[in-house]
Amino acid sequence: MTITIPEPLLGDDKTLIDENHAEEISGELILDGGFMTPKSNAFGHAFRDYEKESERQATVEEFYRTQHINQTYDFVLRKREEYGKLDRAVMSIWECCELLNEFVDESDPDLEEPQIEHLLQTAEAIRKDYPNEDWLHLTGLIHDLGKVLLHPRFGAEPQWAVVGDSFPVGCAFDESIVHHQYFKGNPDYYNPKYNTKYGVYSEKCGLEKVIMSWGHDEYMHMVAKMNNTTLPPVALFIIRFHSFYALHRAGAYTHFIKEEDNKMLEWLKIFNKYDLYSKSKVRVDVEAVKPYYQSLIKKYFPAKLRW
Repeated sequence: MTITIPEPLLGDDKTLIDENHAEEISGELILDGGFMTPKSNAFGHAFRDYEKESERQATVEEFYRTQHINQTYDFVLRKREEYGKLDRAVMSIWECCELLNEFVDESDPDLEEPQIEHLLQTAEAIRKDYPNEDWLHLTGLIHDLGKVLLHPRFGAEPQWAVVGDSFPVGCAFDESIVHHQYFKGNPDYYNPKYNTKYGVYSEKCGLEKVIMSWGHDEYMHMVAKMNNTTLPPVALFIIRFHSFYALHRAGAYTHFIKEEDNKMLEWLKIFNKYDLYSKSKVRVDVEAVKPYYQSLIKKYFPAKLRW
C-alpha cells in the first residue's frame, strides 16, 4: 500500500505548530485548527510543569531520578534484544488498548486517568481537526500502547523502563532533559565513550540510527514495524519519538537530523499538541467510537500481532 503524506498546513490555513498562532478567548486558547487548548491541566497547573508543588510532583521527580540513573547504553541494548523477540503475547491492537485500563503513568504531571482514556482523547481530537488523515487518527490511538510493558504478561517492567520523556543514549545527556541533574548518577555520564556531543554517532547520521532510552515508544515502534504495518513511515516516526521532548520542544540533538527527518518532525510537532493538550477528565464514549477505530486497525494491521 502506498500512502502520500500531505504537507502540514501552516500559517493561516491550519496550524498546530506554534502557540503564537493561538488566539485567547474566554480563558482558553483556540488554535487555528479548532482544537481548544486549555491553559492548565486537570490539576489546575501549567502543562509539563515539573517544578510546581502538587500531589504528583514528588512522585514524578522520583520517577525521573530513577530513570536517569538506570537508562544506560548497555541497559537499552539488552532490552532491545530481549523484547525484539516479540514472544510475550499474540493479540490484536484493541485487546492491547483494553489492557492499558489498569495503568496510570507515574511520569506524567498532567494525567491521572487510565491510559485508554488518553489514547482516545488524543485520537478523537486529531480526528476532529484532520478528518481525512485516518493514519494520524490511528497513530493517536496506538502511540502509547507500548506501555503494556507494565503488565505482568510482559514482564511487569518498572515505570522508569516504560514511560517518561525519552532521550538518546550513547552520547551526552542534553541539559534540556527534565531533571537533568539526576544523570550524574548514571555511569554513562562519566564514560568518555558516551559523554560527548556525538558519542557513538556521527553528524547528520539520521534519527533512525540513534539509540533511544528504552520504553514504550521504542517497544511500540518495534511491534508495529516487525508486524508489517502499512502505516506510513511518518506514523512510525511519531510513535518512536513522541516522548523525545528535548528534540521537538527544546530543539536539542538537531545535529543528528538528516534532511528526511525534517518533514516528519513537522508532523510530530503537530501530533504533540494533541498528545499533550487533549488530556482532560472528559470521558470518551468508548463503545461509540470503537467501530471506527477497529476499521482503521483492520486497514493498517494484521488481525493479531506478535508482542
